[in-house]
Amino acid sequence: MVKSKQIGNHKSDKKKHIAKTWKTKRRTKDLDQIHSDLKPEEAAKLLNQDPDYDVTGNAQHYCLHCARYFIDLRSMKEHFKTKIHKRRLKQLSEEPYTQAEAERAAGMGSYIPHKKIEMKTQPVEENMD
Repeated sequence: MVKSKQIGNHKSDKKKHIAKTWKTKRRTKDLDQIHSDLKPEEAAKLLNQDPDYDVTGNAQHYCLHCARYFIDLRSMKEHFKTKIHKRRLKQLSEEPYTQAEAERAAGMGSYIPHKKIEMKTQPVEENMD
């Protein structure tokens, strides 16, 4: 029997860091980034964007709470009824973690419990042409 002369079968070297791509494939904004986007001046910028043809739905239908673009108004309204959106609203109802809170937890001040923020789904404008 003759030994195979195949050389160069080390193509698995390219796949060494595939776990990182799996973890970051569908990465969205963190909760503290979304809290900063919910401020009125930032929210107005995100909801009234100029058409961008590289983004889904030309960047005209954006969910502030989930940081997602939708193809049309109907799909965005359906998203507002889903468990994913309602779960995100519940996560956002807690006040974001701050440096002052970290210092209080370390013993540099009195403990103040988390405050609940009332979250409601964003209003939808139906004056689409």
